[in-house]
Amino acid sequence: MRPDAPRTDAPILLLDVMDTLVHDPFYVEVLEHFGMGLEQLFAIKDKAAWHAFERGELGEEDMRARYFTGGRALDLEGLRACMRAHYRWLPGVEPLLRALRAAGVPMFALSNYPVWYEWIEARLGLSRYLDWSFVSCRTGVRKPAPGAYLGAARALGVSPARCLFVDDREKNCAGARAVGMDAIAFTGADALRVSLRARGLAV
Repeated sequence: MRPDAPRTDAPILLLDVMDTLVHDPFYVEVLEHFGMGLEQLFAIKDKAAWHAFERGELGEEDMRARYFTGGRALDLEGLRACMRAHYRWLPGVEPLLRALRAAGVPMFALSNYPVWYEWIEARLGLSRYLDWSFVSCRTGVRKPAPGAYLGAARALGVSPARCLFVDDREKNCAGARAVGMDAIAFTGADALRVSLRARGLAV
């Protein structure tokens, strides 16, 4: 439940989504769908095309045409179905978000993801707890580029120091720290709760 009045003294939480709040199907179910290991997939996957899709620069059909190098066809419908079926909360995350929301802590997604974030919302309803404003397909900037963090702070009308960033990838946390944000590397909901309490958030 959203609070009537968000706390003005609380840090603004900027939260990564995939493998921080929500299970990312890419590393398990998608590999099974393709029938290959991670190294094998990365050897033929066009990373630049996927990043452009995450920045909103490519639509699905253009991404389909460029997903694999060497002209290999992508079963886009199969990939879509695989992804949509396997989004789920990571253990302990939803109760923590519920507690933070009840405590009046403002929360926003700061995530590298394409328009498919809408499937996550439809399945799990993250907007009950946070705002999706800073997804890369909407902002056009991916972490760990400085603009991903600074753009969020600027849009919120606060200094980077007012924000607390949480991400499962240390390089993204380092990017936040480099622009003056505090950052927590996510290793699990229980550890995150401890880190938040150490910063004065009673959750």
